[in-house]
Amino acid sequence: MLLAGLAGGGAYAGAVLFYGTMPKVMYTGYQPEQPVPFSHKLHAGEMKIDCRYCHSTVDKAAYAAIPSTSTCNNCHNGLKNPDGTPIKTAVHVNSVKLQPVYHSQATGEPIEWEKIHDLADYVYFNHSVHVNSGVSCVSCHGRIDRMETVYQHEPLSMSWCLDCHRNPAPHIRPQEFITKLDWVPDEDPAVIGQRLIDEHGIDPSTNCSTCHR
Repeated sequence: MLLAGLAGGGAYAGAVLFYGTMPKVMYTGYQPEQPVPFSHKLHAGEMKIDCRYCHSTVDKAAYAAIPSTSTCNNCHNGLKNPDGTPIKTAVHVNSVKLQPVYHSQATGEPIEWEKIHDLADYVYFNHSVHVNSGVSCVSCHGRIDRMETVYQHEPLSMSWCLDCHRNPAPHIRPQEFITKLDWVPDEDPAVIGQRLIDEHGIDPSTNCSTCHR
């Protein structure tokens, strides 16, 4: 019975480990349909709009802000004069795809964006700490500037986070290149990262209480 229990327990543990690390379970590749077909490839890639223009709190707060309708309307303003002409110069004012934006502008109701990178409620993560330490958007979100529709690029598991905290050097870059997603360093990224770690005293914690508060 003891041997059977050990064998059964080992098989169960192996099955849990195998299933628990599958991309389907970790939501790697999760790509929900959004109410507005926003193309990061166009805006962040071709047009070179800085990530912080829309996600304005990413270097100031724990959460990266979801852009408000007013941010969208800086370029896509749906307001019109009585004669039907746009009140001010705007891009694609008659686009069917932008109707949710114009509805939000007219009614004050928020656009119901679908959250993609969704950590468990018991996990504390602070965007500003990472960004201000030199961690680029690429490290966690991948090449957003190449994505027509954004998807979850990394597993965001505890072991994945700890791998970076234990060896942060390859992920640390100069502040001026944080949102330059296509940045190509002129030397080994780990060497640059280690130099910045030494200069700024960066010391990522691996204590459980850092994320589990």
